Amino acid sequence: MTRRDGLTLDLLSWEPPTLIERFDDARVRTATLRSRIARAVAETLKGSDIPRADIAAAMSDWLGEDVSKAMLDAYASEAREDHTIPFLRLLAMVHVTGDVRLLQMGAELFAHSVVDDKYLPWVEVGQLADRKEDIDKAFEYARRSARRGVKR
Repeated sequence: MTRRDGLTLDLLSWEPPTLIERFDDARVRTATLRSRIARAVAETLKGSDIPRADIAAAMSDWLGEDVSKAMLDAYASEAREDHTIPFLRLLAMVHVTGDVRLLQMGAELFAHSVVDDKYLPWVEVGQLADRKEDIDKAFEYARRSARRGVKR
């Protein structure tokens, strides 16, 4: 009988967690930003386990203003160009559904990313590594200059 150690991790089966959550580009690809936002809202609503009426009610509670299921349907419709979701309501939708992909889609327009706070220390490590590289280059330049007798 073979005994398995249940506490030892299988390192070969490990995959890093998803750092940045984003929509599948094929699912939200459109000709206009307005349509892309509508598709993203639709994807969020379809992917949620919460019924639309309940999402609307929770958004209403969080915002302190009325949000109806019909409004959510309009925000999710590419045909309803006069009903693009306002940013405050988009934030409420993220709050209720937990779908940060809506925020990521906007951040990507400006070459930024939405990253979970638990990963921020590692981002800072990366910044420090970049800074160390710059310092190492400056130190090497100064060392070579000193060898050649170059004065600053």
